[in-house]
Amino acid sequence: MANGWTPERRARQAELIRQWRPWEQSTGPRTEAGKRVVSRNAYKGSTWMLIRGLSRALREQNRQLAGYDQV
Repeated sequence: MANGWTPERRARQAELIRQWRPWEQSTGPRTEAGKRVVSRNAYKGSTWMLIRGLSRALREQNRQLAGYDQV
């Protein structure tokens, strides 16, 4: 494989993870500050700002086009 993980290595790692069971040790955020931090995990700053800007531009364009219909 291109990434160095052979099928045997992948199977061995999968078995080790099933034995280790990391999902049972996860507690998630405990403090309010930690909860605020993880609530933004999916936030992508520049992408979000771009989408907001485009959304505003489209709303303005729709307002202007609606005005042309009335003339």
